[in-house]
Amino acid sequence: MRALIQRVRRAKVEVEERVTGEIGPGLLILVCAMQGDTEAEAEKLAARIAKLRIFKDEAGKMNRAVTDIGGACLVVSQFTLAADTSRGNRPGFSTAAPPDEGNRLYVQFSNNLRALGLPVANGEFGADMAVSLVNDGPVTIWMDTADRA
Repeated sequence: MRALIQRVRRAKVEVEERVTGEIGPGLLILVCAMQGDTEAEAEKLAARIAKLRIFKDEAGKMNRAVTDIGGACLVVSQFTLAADTSRGNRPGFSTAAPPDEGNRLYVQFSNNLRALGLPVANGEFGADMAVSLVNDGPVTIWMDTADRA
């Protein structure tokens, strides 16, 4: 699974001008299930993100995790994280998981974060969403479970 993680002061997602998810301080997580991903990748990614120390401590160093600051997560599905831009000018998305599998793993990932004690808000899988955020830092981190053995 792939995720683009942004440390935010606040974030929200709307579908047809209806707010589907909104958080204060925490993480906006754009997530994509890739072909071949399983529940194990969803669990591994959630655990890594929950422990990711990108929030400032009392000395101003990035030494705290979202769990340490009492933050929340806004999880938004984004299949375009699977973009293959190696040929031509139009990205290909054939490495993304099929929609049914992608949705299942998106839900599983969100539930894994909840099981770790994090408040989680969500976008709407497959919808045309408007995402707004106030990036804090800015701090933006890329993770891919395929990058770790």
